[in-house]
Amino acid sequence: MAEPKPMETAPRDGRKITVLWTDRDGQENESIAQYRAPERLKQAGGDWDESDAGWWAYVDSDTQKRIEPHGWKPADSGDEDE
Repeated sequence: MAEPKPMETAPRDGRKITVLWTDRDGQENESIAQYRAPERLKQAGGDWDESDAGWWAYVDSDTQKRIEPHGWKPADSGDEDE
């Protein structure tokens, strides 16, 4: 399995990647996440602002949450060159 890469190198173009993050209980998590820029959020409709930009992941089957990941891997583990 590939070592996680620093978040500064993660793609912010809307593609989904696997991220590593720690929740408020100190639990380490691995989730599929997507960076959402303000302009993309506004295109989708709704009342979004700059504070809504960031990494978003499903924390259960119905709930998305903005998270602060500390590492990432390509979502498709077969594509190591991303």
